[in-house]
Amino acid sequence: MSDGSILQIVPRLPGTLDGVGDYALNLAKALSARHGLTTIFAVDRATSVEIKDGFRVVSGLGQGGAADSLARECPHVILHYVNYGYQERGVPFALLRLARELRGQLRGRWLTTFHEIYAWGPPWKSEFWLRPFQVKIARELIDLSDVCIVSNAVVEKEIHLHDSRKQVRLAPVMSNFGEPELTDFRSASPRRWAICGGTASIERSLCSFERMHRFVPEPFFPNHLDVIGGHDSKSTRAVIERLADETPGLACHYLPEVTVRQASALLTQSSFAWLDYFGRHKMSPGMILKSGVFAAYGAHGVVPILSHQEEAFSVGGDPFPGPWFMTPGDVHFPAPNRLSEIRENIYSWYSTHAASPCLARLYAEALA
Repeated sequence: MSDGSILQIVPRLPGTLDGVGDYALNLAKALSARHGLTTIFAVDRATSVEIKDGFRVVSGLGQGGAADSLARECPHVILHYVNYGYQERGVPFALLRLARELRGQLRGRWLTTFHEIYAWGPPWKSEFWLRPFQVKIARELIDLSDVCIVSNAVVEKEIHLHDSRKQVRLAPVMSNFGEPELTDFRSASPRRWAICGGTASIERSLCSFERMHRFVPEPFFPNHLDVIGGHDSKSTRAVIERLADETPGLACHYLPEVTVRQASALLTQSSFAWLDYFGRHKMSPGMILKSGVFAAYGAHGVVPILSHQEEAFSVGGDPFPGPWFMTPGDVHFPAPNRLSEIRENIYSWYSTHAASPCLARLYAEALA
């Protein structure tokens, strides 16, 4: 590929407990380490930070002349698109204007990573009435992209409904909680559990775990629960205290705002993790692959127990081991004598399809 920097456009400063920003930062590190490609971050929201983990940061994208200076410095662009990240109603017309201007002056390739594409909602929700505008913006971004990157087949299908010839690369998101090298999948207690993620994700998962944990099979019934990540929250602490009071023998530990190293060390000691990703919403099979929390569990060989009944899914013809879930109507766990095998298979699947070296290679090839 041609020389020069990659401009990664993100809604918020990377490394600030923001899933999309953390994804972009981890991608920048992997592209630099493995392919010698340098990233400059263009942050939509104003920030005084100029350097993040060794990468230059620019902001104020709406200022006049921004496209000119960015295009001169960076031959390639990776736009991380999540519509509500750039505009509170999910209609980022200002971002679209910048993209048009920048694309017209770009010397190299334009990739758009669709972390989200557009929203669905009932008529009493704003998503319903604003969806035509969200679709218009997303489709124009599809048109100006050389390659679209997606984490699941649902978004890939939406892109191809608009343009059947558009090049789309599918890869699950990677872990934002580290990617340790593991060989031991036997020593962790089968009763040790974790819940991790951002503040809202943790609280949603904790509340449903409080309702559902009594259905956990006896060999795996939790006696230790680590709640990892997010901002320190009084409401989260209240749920944890209530869960501990209601469950004799369960030791609960709350560790908000931990470092990646600390989070990774805790996850490595866990056998199971609970994830309520969609809440009460019904989602299509495979959409779980857009979850960074699901990725974090895979990166640590932790068995993710989902709050919804997930159908079997695969990437590149390789089926994910499981999936495992616990709902009011069904409980699906590994057999106790296969736990270490399943943990190793999950870790291997993640390493093959979602680890940062895989993602960096995919992006480097798409930029070539």
